[in-house]
Amino acid sequence: MIARHDVADAARRIAAHVRRTPTVALDGTTVLKLELTQHTGSFKPRGAFNDVLSRVGLPAAGIIAASGGNHGQAVAYVAHKLGLTAEVFVPEVCPTLKRERIAGFGATVVVSGAIYDDAQNACSIRAAQSGAHLVHPFDRDEVMAGAGTVALEFHQEEPDLDTVLVAVGGGGLLGGTLAYFGPDIRVVAVEPQHSQALHAALAAGRPVEVSVAGVAADSLGARRIGDRPFELAATHLYRSVIVSDQAIVAAQQHLWETVRIVAEPGGATAFAALLDGVYRPEPGERVGVIICGGNVDPGTLATST
Repeated sequence: MIARHDVADAARRIAAHVRRTPTVALDGTTVLKLELTQHTGSFKPRGAFNDVLSRVGLPAAGIIAASGGNHGQAVAYVAHKLGLTAEVFVPEVCPTLKRERIAGFGATVVVSGAIYDDAQNACSIRAAQSGAHLVHPFDRDEVMAGAGTVALEFHQEEPDLDTVLVAVGGGGLLGGTLAYFGPDIRVVAVEPQHSQALHAALAAGRPVEVSVAGVAADSLGARRIGDRPFELAATHLYRSVIVSDQAIVAAQQHLWETVRIVAEPGGATAFAALLDGVYRPEPGERVGVIICGGNVDPGTLATST
């Protein structure tokens, strides 16, 4: 399994290509890490850059990926910045906004299947045909180590955190966070009620397939948790909790109304666990929450205040 030193290596490798994102304190015990201010609006460029920059001699066909939208934008952005060709497969659930942004960076966008896993299957077939380097969105050590640099920064900025809440889809951000924190800081995984790949895997003792639906399906809708993230979760995870779609939407609105943060449903999922009381901190417990994405139409949130 990857560990803290792998995350530190990734941080040095990608430092010139990613933003160091800010934090904001909601009160004396809760701090948000605003990863939605990262390039392309989510944490995803960290892992994509680390994966690509770790390779020696990329193929002429460039890079290829499947994504619900955020990873696809990151891969397209990486290709644009490094002068590479990119092809991105997205499912029908991927919002038009995200498809347009992927294409805006010069990548070829292919819509395939209803959900992320359908797009990933088509992408894998295409990668075998074209010879392009496949940048997996979560089940690869280099991608997880890059994503883990969010945790590294958070720890540097807030060294006295007791617990960090992380939204989970396929598990890349969770895996990187667990790799960095290990047993030192409690990590709580938060999933939507209609996409529970990690929760099901923990119950079964291994990754299993689940159904996928709900408001955060485009960013957190993996049918199966990645093998590599699951190994880390089975070793280091403190707790796994589930939030309702209603709680996610309420968290989005609360972030907008109180601190004018425009988070997408997946980006607000970790905060929903705190706001809805699914995770209740102990008195004096310092809690960090990663707001991991903001690719949503702001007009859907600006309805009051």
